[in-house]
Amino acid sequence: MSTDDQKPDSENPEASQKSRDTERDDEFTSRAHRMVGDVIEEVVEEGEVDGKKVKHRGIYLLPNLFTTAALFSGFYAIVAGMNGDFGHAAVAIFVAMVLDGLDGRVARMTNTESAFGAEYDSLADMVSFGVAPALVAFIWMLQDLGQFGWIAAFVYVAGAALRLARFNVQSGSVDKKWFVGLPSPSAAAIMAGLVWVLHDFEFEALGGQVLVAMVIASLGLLMVSNVRYYSFKDIDLKSRVPFMVLLALVLALAIISIEPPIILLTLFLGYGISGPLRAVFRKRALASKSGK
Repeated sequence: MSTDDQKPDSENPEASQKSRDTERDDEFTSRAHRMVGDVIEEVVEEGEVDGKKVKHRGIYLLPNLFTTAALFSGFYAIVAGMNGDFGHAAVAIFVAMVLDGLDGRVARMTNTESAFGAEYDSLADMVSFGVAPALVAFIWMLQDLGQFGWIAAFVYVAGAALRLARFNVQSGSVDKKWFVGLPSPSAAAIMAGLVWVLHDFEFEALGGQVLVAMVIASLGLLMVSNVRYYSFKDIDLKSRVPFMVLLALVLALAIISIEPPIILLTLFLGYGISGPLRAVFRKRALASKSGK
Protein backbone atom coordinates (compact mmCIF):
# COMPACT_ATOMS: atom_id res chain seq x y z
CA MET A 1 0.00 0.00 0.00
CA SER A 2 1.38 3.39 -0.92
CA THR A 3 2.09 6.10 1.63
CA ASP A 4 -0.51 8.47 0.07
CA ASP A 5 -3.30 5.92 0.58
CA GLN A 6 -2.44 5.64 4.28
CA LYS A 7 -2.75 9.39 4.87
CA PRO A 8 -6.04 10.79 6.29
CA ASP A 9 -8.18 13.00 4.05
CA SER A 10 -6.83 16.13 5.68
CA GLU A 11 -3.32 15.16 4.56
CA ASN A 12 -4.48 13.86 1.13
CA PRO A 13 -5.70 16.89 -0.89
CA GLU A 14 -6.86 14.84 -3.90
CA ALA A 15 -9.08 12.49 -1.86
CA SER A 16 -10.46 15.41 0.12
CA GLN A 17 -11.31 17.31 -3.08
CA LYS A 18 -13.03 14.24 -4.57
CA SER A 19 -15.09 13.81 -1.41
CA ARG A 20 -16.16 17.47 -1.47
CA ASP A 21 -17.03 17.20 -5.18
CA THR A 22 -19.14 14.07 -4.53
CA GLU A 23 -21.00 15.76 -1.66
CA ARG A 24 -21.62 18.85 -3.82
CA ASP A 25 -22.93 16.72 -6.70
CA ASP A 26 -25.22 14.79 -4.36
CA GLU A 27 -26.54 18.01 -2.87
CA PHE A 28 -27.11 19.51 -6.34
CA THR A 29 -28.97 16.38 -7.48
CA SER A 30 -31.12 16.41 -4.35
CA ARG A 31 -31.98 20.10 -4.84
CA ALA A 32 -32.78 19.50 -8.52
CA HIS A 33 -35.14 16.65 -7.62
CA ARG A 34 -36.86 18.84 -5.02
CA MET A 35 -37.22 21.71 -7.52
CA VAL A 36 -38.66 19.41 -10.18
CA GLY A 37 -40.97 17.88 -7.58
CA ASP A 38 -42.27 21.34 -6.68
CA VAL A 39 -43.10 22.04 -10.34
CA ILE A 40 -44.04 18.58 -11.66
CA GLU A 41 -45.93 16.27 -9.37
CA GLU A 42 -44.79 12.66 -9.44
CA VAL A 43 -47.28 10.09 -10.70
CA VAL A 44 -48.46 7.86 -7.86
CA GLU A 45 -50.72 4.89 -8.63
CA GLU A 46 -52.48 2.79 -6.01
CA GLY A 47 -52.71 -0.93 -6.64
CA GLU A 48 -53.59 -4.05 -4.71
CA VAL A 49 -51.03 -6.79 -4.00
CA ASP A 50 -52.01 -9.81 -1.88
CA GLY A 51 -55.07 -7.97 -0.61
CA LYS A 52 -53.06 -4.94 0.52
CA LYS A 53 -53.09 -1.52 -1.11
CA VAL A 54 -49.67 -0.55 -2.43
CA LYS A 55 -48.60 2.79 -3.91
CA HIS A 56 -46.33 2.82 -6.96
CA ARG A 57 -44.38 5.93 -7.93
CA GLY A 58 -43.38 6.71 -11.52
CA ILE A 59 -44.52 5.31 -14.86
CA TYR A 60 -43.49 2.47 -17.18
CA LEU A 61 -41.27 3.84 -19.92
CA LEU A 62 -41.54 1.31 -22.77
CA PRO A 63 -45.30 1.28 -23.54
CA ASN A 64 -45.58 5.03 -22.96
CA LEU A 65 -42.83 5.63 -25.51
CA PHE A 66 -45.01 3.95 -28.15
CA THR A 67 -47.99 6.05 -27.03
CA THR A 68 -45.91 9.23 -27.25
CA ALA A 69 -44.75 8.28 -30.74
CA ALA A 70 -48.38 7.71 -31.77
CA LEU A 71 -49.31 11.12 -30.34
CA PHE A 72 -46.46 12.72 -32.25
CA SER A 73 -47.65 11.08 -35.49
CA GLY A 74 -51.14 12.49 -34.95
CA PHE A 75 -49.76 15.96 -34.28
CA TYR A 76 -47.55 15.71 -37.36
CA ALA A 77 -50.61 14.78 -39.43
CA ILE A 78 -52.31 18.01 -38.31
CA VAL A 79 -49.24 20.11 -39.19
CA ALA A 80 -48.86 18.38 -42.57
CA GLY A 81 -52.56 18.92 -43.33
CA MET A 82 -52.29 22.62 -42.48
CA ASN A 83 -49.38 22.87 -44.91
CA GLY A 84 -51.40 21.15 -47.64
CA ASP A 85 -49.26 17.99 -47.57
CA PHE A 86 -52.21 15.59 -47.42
CA GLY A 87 -50.27 12.52 -48.54
CA HIS A 88 -47.85 12.74 -45.61
CA ALA A 89 -50.73 13.57 -43.26
CA ALA A 90 -52.54 10.36 -44.25
CA VAL A 91 -49.37 8.27 -43.83
CA ALA A 92 -48.80 9.78 -40.37
CA ILE A 93 -52.29 8.69 -39.28
CA PHE A 94 -51.58 5.13 -40.44
CA VAL A 95 -48.26 5.19 -38.55
CA ALA A 96 -50.09 6.37 -35.43
CA MET A 97 -52.50 3.47 -35.84
CA VAL A 98 -49.64 0.94 -35.95
CA LEU A 99 -47.95 2.47 -32.90
CA ASP A 100 -51.25 2.54 -31.01
CA GLY A 101 -51.65 -1.18 -31.66
CA LEU A 102 -48.14 -1.84 -30.39
CA ASP A 103 -48.29 0.05 -27.08
CA GLY A 104 -51.07 -2.10 -25.65
CA ARG A 105 -49.49 -5.33 -26.91
CA VAL A 106 -46.11 -4.35 -25.46
CA ALA A 107 -47.68 -3.42 -22.12
CA ARG A 108 -49.48 -6.78 -21.88
CA MET A 109 -46.48 -8.84 -23.01
CA THR A 110 -44.07 -7.10 -20.61
CA ASN A 111 -46.60 -6.90 -17.75
CA THR A 112 -46.31 -3.09 -17.64
CA GLU A 113 -50.01 -2.17 -17.83
CA SER A 114 -51.05 0.76 -15.65
CA ALA A 115 -53.95 3.17 -15.12
CA PHE A 116 -51.72 6.06 -16.21
CA GLY A 117 -50.88 4.26 -19.46
CA ALA A 118 -54.56 3.61 -20.19
CA GLU A 119 -55.51 7.26 -19.66
CA TYR A 120 -52.53 8.53 -21.64
CA ASP A 121 -53.39 6.15 -24.48
CA SER A 122 -56.98 7.45 -24.63
CA LEU A 123 -55.84 11.07 -24.78
CA ALA A 124 -53.32 10.26 -27.51
CA ASP A 125 -56.03 8.39 -29.43
CA MET A 126 -58.30 11.42 -29.24
CA VAL A 127 -55.63 13.52 -30.94
CA SER A 128 -54.41 10.93 -33.46
CA PHE A 129 -57.76 9.35 -34.41
CA GLY A 130 -60.25 12.07 -33.50
CA VAL A 131 -58.93 15.59 -34.01
CA ALA A 132 -56.19 14.89 -36.58
CA PRO A 133 -58.32 13.07 -39.21
CA ALA A 134 -61.17 15.58 -38.86
CA LEU A 135 -58.87 18.59 -39.28
CA VAL A 136 -57.03 17.04 -42.22
CA ALA A 137 -60.33 16.20 -43.94
CA PHE A 138 -61.74 19.67 -43.18
CA ILE A 139 -58.71 21.46 -44.64
CA TRP A 140 -58.67 19.07 -47.60
CA MET A 141 -62.31 19.32 -48.67
CA LEU A 142 -64.93 20.02 -46.01
CA GLN A 143 -64.15 23.71 -45.66
CA ASP A 144 -65.48 24.22 -49.21
CA LEU A 145 -68.92 23.15 -47.95
CA GLY A 146 -69.17 25.90 -45.37
CA GLN A 147 -71.35 25.15 -42.35
CA PHE A 148 -72.27 21.67 -43.55
CA GLY A 149 -68.56 20.82 -43.81
CA TRP A 150 -67.55 21.77 -40.28
CA ILE A 151 -70.68 20.11 -38.85
CA ALA A 152 -69.69 16.84 -40.55
CA ALA A 153 -66.15 17.17 -39.13
CA PHE A 154 -67.53 17.91 -35.66
CA VAL A 155 -69.83 14.86 -35.78
CA TYR A 156 -66.73 12.76 -36.43
CA VAL A 157 -64.74 14.36 -33.57
CA ALA A 158 -67.64 14.05 -31.12
CA GLY A 159 -68.15 10.42 -32.16
CA ALA A 160 -64.49 9.64 -31.50
CA ALA A 161 -64.59 11.31 -28.07
CA LEU A 162 -67.78 9.51 -27.03
CA ARG A 163 -66.45 6.21 -28.39
CA LEU A 164 -63.25 6.47 -26.33
CA ALA A 165 -65.11 7.52 -23.17
CA ARG A 166 -67.55 4.62 -23.51
CA PHE A 167 -64.71 2.19 -24.17
CA ASN A 168 -62.92 3.26 -20.98
CA VAL A 169 -66.07 2.80 -18.92
CA GLN A 170 -67.05 -0.56 -20.43
CA SER A 171 -63.57 -2.07 -20.85
CA GLY A 172 -63.99 -4.46 -17.95
CA SER A 173 -67.61 -5.50 -18.57
CA VAL A 174 -67.82 -6.39 -22.29
CA ASP A 175 -66.66 -9.34 -24.34
CA LYS A 176 -63.09 -8.57 -25.44
CA LYS A 177 -63.65 -10.51 -28.65
CA TRP A 178 -65.87 -7.71 -29.96
CA PHE A 179 -65.73 -3.92 -30.12
CA VAL A 180 -69.00 -2.08 -29.50
CA GLY A 181 -69.00 0.56 -32.23
CA LEU A 182 -66.40 1.14 -34.92
CA PRO A 183 -62.95 1.50 -33.28
CA SER A 184 -61.55 5.01 -33.62
CA PRO A 185 -58.25 3.84 -35.24
CA SER A 186 -60.23 2.04 -37.96
CA ALA A 187 -62.43 5.10 -38.54
CA ALA A 188 -59.29 7.25 -38.78
CA ALA A 189 -57.76 4.74 -41.23
CA ILE A 190 -60.81 5.05 -43.51
CA MET A 191 -60.56 8.85 -43.32
CA ALA A 192 -56.83 8.77 -44.02
CA GLY A 193 -57.35 6.32 -46.88
CA LEU A 194 -59.93 8.62 -48.48
CA VAL A 195 -57.59 11.60 -48.22
CA TRP A 196 -54.59 9.59 -49.45
CA VAL A 197 -56.42 8.21 -52.49
CA LEU A 198 -58.43 11.27 -53.50
CA HIS A 199 -56.29 14.27 -52.53
CA ASP A 200 -54.74 14.53 -56.01
CA PHE A 201 -58.19 14.78 -57.64
CA GLU A 202 -60.01 18.08 -57.96
CA PHE A 203 -63.53 17.76 -56.57
CA GLU A 204 -65.36 20.60 -58.23
CA ALA A 205 -68.73 18.82 -58.27
CA LEU A 206 -70.79 19.58 -55.20
CA GLY A 207 -72.20 16.05 -55.19
CA GLY A 208 -68.77 14.48 -54.66
CA GLN A 209 -67.94 16.83 -51.80
CA VAL A 210 -71.27 16.18 -50.08
CA LEU A 211 -70.77 12.41 -50.48
CA VAL A 212 -67.36 12.57 -48.77
CA ALA A 213 -68.83 14.71 -45.96
CA MET A 214 -71.62 12.18 -45.44
CA VAL A 215 -69.11 9.32 -45.26
CA ILE A 216 -67.12 11.21 -42.63
CA ALA A 217 -70.22 11.97 -40.55
CA SER A 218 -71.32 8.33 -40.90
CA LEU A 219 -67.99 7.20 -39.46
CA GLY A 220 -68.67 9.36 -36.41
CA LEU A 221 -72.10 7.79 -35.97
CA LEU A 222 -70.73 4.26 -36.42
CA MET A 223 -68.25 4.88 -33.61
CA VAL A 224 -71.06 5.55 -31.10
CA SER A 225 -73.40 2.87 -32.46
CA ASN A 226 -74.07 -0.52 -30.86
CA VAL A 227 -72.79 -2.33 -33.96
CA ARG A 228 -70.23 -4.99 -33.04
CA TYR A 229 -66.87 -5.39 -34.74
CA TYR A 230 -64.39 -8.24 -34.36
CA SER A 231 -61.50 -7.08 -32.16
CA PHE A 232 -58.82 -9.67 -33.11
CA LYS A 233 -57.80 -9.68 -29.41
CA ASP A 234 -58.26 -13.42 -29.10
CA ILE A 235 -55.33 -14.03 -31.46
CA ASP A 236 -52.37 -15.35 -29.45
CA LEU A 237 -49.18 -13.84 -30.87
CA LYS A 238 -46.95 -15.87 -28.55
CA SER A 239 -48.13 -19.36 -29.60
CA ARG A 240 -46.81 -21.42 -32.49
CA VAL A 241 -48.62 -21.13 -35.83
CA PRO A 242 -48.41 -23.13 -39.08
CA PHE A 243 -45.77 -22.03 -41.57
CA MET A 244 -48.52 -21.09 -44.03
CA VAL A 245 -49.62 -18.26 -41.70
CA LEU A 246 -46.24 -16.54 -42.06
CA LEU A 247 -46.35 -17.11 -45.81
CA ALA A 248 -49.82 -15.54 -45.96
CA LEU A 249 -48.58 -12.49 -44.04
CA VAL A 250 -45.66 -12.04 -46.42
CA LEU A 251 -48.05 -12.31 -49.37
CA ALA A 252 -50.41 -9.76 -47.78
CA LEU A 253 -47.54 -7.27 -47.29
CA ALA A 254 -46.48 -7.78 -50.91
CA ILE A 255 -50.03 -7.08 -52.12
CA ILE A 256 -50.32 -3.95 -49.97
CA SER A 257 -47.00 -2.65 -51.30
CA ILE A 258 -48.35 -2.71 -54.87
CA GLU A 259 -50.73 0.19 -54.24
CA PRO A 260 -50.82 1.06 -50.49
CA PRO A 261 -53.44 3.86 -50.56
CA ILE A 262 -56.09 1.93 -52.51
CA ILE A 263 -55.53 -1.44 -50.82
CA LEU A 264 -55.46 -0.01 -47.27
CA LEU A 265 -58.60 2.01 -47.96
CA THR A 266 -60.31 -1.11 -49.35
CA LEU A 267 -59.31 -3.21 -46.33
CA PHE A 268 -60.49 -0.74 -43.71
CA LEU A 269 -63.59 0.23 -45.65
CA GLY A 270 -64.45 -3.46 -45.77
CA TYR A 271 -63.90 -3.70 -42.01
CA GLY A 272 -66.14 -0.65 -41.47
CA ILE A 273 -68.93 -2.19 -43.55
CA SER A 274 -68.55 -5.62 -41.92
CA GLY A 275 -70.21 -4.47 -38.70
CA PRO A 276 -73.51 -3.26 -40.19
CA LEU A 277 -73.62 -6.24 -42.57
CA ARG A 278 -73.15 -8.66 -39.69
CA ALA A 279 -75.91 -6.88 -37.72
CA VAL A 280 -78.31 -7.12 -40.69
CA PHE A 281 -77.63 -10.83 -41.30
CA ARG A 282 -77.90 -11.58 -37.58
CA LYS A 283 -81.23 -9.75 -37.38
CA ARG A 284 -82.58 -11.68 -40.36
CA ALA A 285 -81.38 -14.98 -38.88
CA LEU A 286 -83.13 -14.24 -35.58
CA ALA A 287 -86.29 -13.19 -37.42
CA SER A 288 -86.32 -16.41 -39.45
CA LYS A 289 -85.83 -18.50 -36.30
CA SER A 290 -88.63 -16.74 -34.45
CA GLY A 291 -90.93 -17.14 -37.48
CA LYS A 292 -90.60 -20.91 -37.47
